[in-house]
Amino acid sequence: MPDDRRSVSSKIRKFLALPFHGKTNALQAVLIVGKGRFYYRRFFGNFGSRTLLFKPERLVNPRFLHIGDRTMIGHGAHIEIISEYANVQYSPKVEIGSNVYIGPHLYMVCVGRVSIGDRSVLSEHVYIHDNNHGFDPTHGPIMQQKLVHSGDITIGKDCFLGYRTAILPGVTLGDHCVVGTGAVVTKSFPSFSMIAGVPAILLKRYSFEEEAWVRVG
Repeated sequence: MPDDRRSVSSKIRKFLALPFHGKTNALQAVLIVGKGRFYYRRFFGNFGSRTLLFKPERLVNPRFLHIGDRTMIGHGAHIEIISEYANVQYSPKVEIGSNVYIGPHLYMVCVGRVSIGDRSVLSEHVYIHDNNHGFDPTHGPIMQQKLVHSGDITIGKDCFLGYRTAILPGVTLGDHCVVGTGAVVTKSFPSFSMIAGVPAILLKRYSFEEEAWVRVG
């Protein structure tokens, strides 16, 4: 038997040996891979090889969304990339690197630029928002005022963002940053920073001399 037929036969046997829930999960994975390969790639700025996007809650203007290879975005993501609001035009771009893991229920709204570096990990319910509504009481209802872009957001490579982290406009996190659960990040931090709190403050820096995270202050 040729090698390719032997490989297919082996995969079929493994599939048939799975319990019912295992078969269901395997079929779901095949459908998600197929949707990425044959559907999402037609509409995204870039949809990388072996990247998985589980059923999103809301996906607006994916042509401005560029995703690298082998990245996974969990179910329930709200990704809203706004090119026009209240008769104002924007030039948005979202870049998500390769080998990135994003847990379920990401909430992202972008009118400028949002970048997430390779191999970063975002836990569940992470909030990333690079703009605010207008709150001028002389300019009519809030929902009819133009959006205020308060700065691009950059998350470096190999970062970890804990559960329900909020990243606000203008924030840059360097490579290998760790953000604690529930933190609200309102300002930028350099690479190798461990931060937490509301608003987030620097707690530790990684020391290459000690090969450990060392408390500051």
